[in-house]
Amino acid sequence: MNFPANLKYTKSHEWLKKTAEGTVQIGLTDHAQNELGDLVFVNLPSVGDALTVGESFADVESVKAVSDVFSPVTAVVAAVNELLLDDPAMINTDCYDAWLIEAEGIELEDELLNAEEYEAFIQEEA
Repeated sequence: MNFPANLKYTKSHEWLKKTAEGTVQIGLTDHAQNELGDLVFVNLPSVGDALTVGESFADVESVKAVSDVFSPVTAVVAAVNELLLDDPAMINTDCYDAWLIEAEGIELEDELLNAEEYEAFIQEEA
């Protein structure tokens, strides 16, 4: 498994990356995409939608199941990765490049883990 040190992680298996523009990109971790299997559909929010920490903002469908994606921040959707709508398997190929959304106006971050803490959390779950 790959857990880049420059990202923050949630216990619900999302990653968060701060951008130079002051927004954050949010996506699914390597562990999440591995557990889900081949992704076939992504349902993303619209630009301008409100995000609430801990609440679902999107869902992904694999050949196994449909899974919610939870927000690690309270914010507003600034951008949506529309490439994923046509090719959700990009998440399986490179989950850290295939961000789901960018958020701005961040008010609150959930309990975020660094790479080492997230890896330890994954091992505890196994």
